[in-house]
Amino acid sequence: MSSISPNNKRIARNTMMLYIRQIVVLLVSLYTIRIVLNALGVEDYGIYAVIGGIVTFFSFLSNTMTSATQRFFSFALGQDDFERLKKTFTVNLVIYGAIAVIALALLETAGLWFVNEQLNVPPERLASARWVYHFAVLTFITTIFATPFMAIVIAHEDMQIYAYMSIGEAAIKLGVAFLLVYLPHDKLELYGVLIFAASVITSAAYITVCIRKYKECQFRQFHWDKTLFREIAGFTGWTMFGQISLVARKQGVTILLNQMFNPVVVAAKAVADSAAWQVNAFATNFNVSLYPPIVKSYAADEKKEMFLLIFRGSKVTFFLLWVFALPLLLEMETILQIWLKDPPPEAVLFTRLALVEALILSASQPIVTAIRAPGKIKAYELSLGSINIAIFVVSWFVLMMGAAAYSIFVVAIVASIIKCFVRLSIARTLIGFSIKPFLNQVVFPASVVVLLSAASSYVIHLSLPERFIFTCISILASVIIVCISMFFIGINQPERAKVRAIIINKIKRITY
Repeated sequence: MSSISPNNKRIARNTMMLYIRQIVVLLVSLYTIRIVLNALGVEDYGIYAVIGGIVTFFSFLSNTMTSATQRFFSFALGQDDFERLKKTFTVNLVIYGAIAVIALALLETAGLWFVNEQLNVPPERLASARWVYHFAVLTFITTIFATPFMAIVIAHEDMQIYAYMSIGEAAIKLGVAFLLVYLPHDKLELYGVLIFAASVITSAAYITVCIRKYKECQFRQFHWDKTLFREIAGFTGWTMFGQISLVARKQGVTILLNQMFNPVVVAAKAVADSAAWQVNAFATNFNVSLYPPIVKSYAADEKKEMFLLIFRGSKVTFFLLWVFALPLLLEMETILQIWLKDPPPEAVLFTRLALVEALILSASQPIVTAIRAPGKIKAYELSLGSINIAIFVVSWFVLMMGAAAYSIFVVAIVASIIKCFVRLSIARTLIGFSIKPFLNQVVFPASVVVLLSAASSYVIHLSLPERFIFTCISILASVIIVCISMFFIGINQPERAKVRAIIINKIKRITY
């Protein structure tokens, strides 16, 4: 096996670092959302969700584009080609600069017109909504410039830096929430300004760290390669198409709710999206640590090692999400009341459905990484982009027919199942990935774990009185049941042996 073969200890260490990071970020972020919701009020929070969301969804696009950029950094590192790495960094700076200029022009023309003319905002709050929009645009531009630097940190597998940066960003946003409570100004306008300031600080930190730590980021010489530019631009362009379709679908559906219902329903969706995103981040973080080894394995033509990473990574990704999702699904009403005090009326149902969608998609996340490894993603992005557009169209149709607001989540859940099969089919064609072993080694054991743990936990949930202490007992019991099910059913014998070895080793270190 070559020297670039994935190092299991490094992957485990990076995963643990990102897991700890996400726990801290989750706790801080959930508390931040609670403070912001109480400070703004449900109506203004709903307005921010739809106004700021028009650009916030571009920030999501920026984060996702990090993976596109990272693919080329990881590929160059996998081939141990420093010259290609320097050229890759330069080309990416040019591409993201162009993206920022185009986005600024579109958002301050067509986007601003949409805010002024189309959104359902109370007339007395329209001036504040415009203010928030302008600063949300500036926030997005700052995140665009930080994207290549974030990607280079992940490609180098310096997850400690990535974790510290994320925790720092969460802490700054918590500070923003407290300032929002105490500073005397229109809360909605103030929130837009403070979030922009937080983005500037975070982006500047990423840029500074990368310039000091990595030689390829130090701008000593302009490295250019037209062929590489066309390759990266094509890959980035198709990735942008796919992610724009995803984000447009998400924000488009939010706008549909804004048009057909009221800001309170939009606020409920915002709460659901936030909760699902925070929980899903535990699974996503594992894939952050898995992304560079998969791409490097492909670059070294070690497909057997890559497929092994996909099988194990898919199971772990799903289980990392399920261990948090099951207690939330069971105790959602109590948890939202503790978290938000007075959550929007439909937030409980919306959040449960959003978690189901995230669960369905989670197991195929490593497959997406493998699909991106060869750099040929046109068919994938066209297929997934078409499904995202179809979700918006179908959601619009069912709402026009008088369906309840929650129907948009049902449409998304059905589409997520279709997405998983499309991903498997494309992986088979593009990299020779075998579907049957995936179903046997990932889907079947995961399904059994879900059925057994959900049934057992639900029985315990029903048998306990509705009091806080019993809610805690129910949550703890469901986590224990999931862990036991995963150990004895979810993983195979060699994997159980490795887990035992790790546990014994940790106990020995603690003991001695």
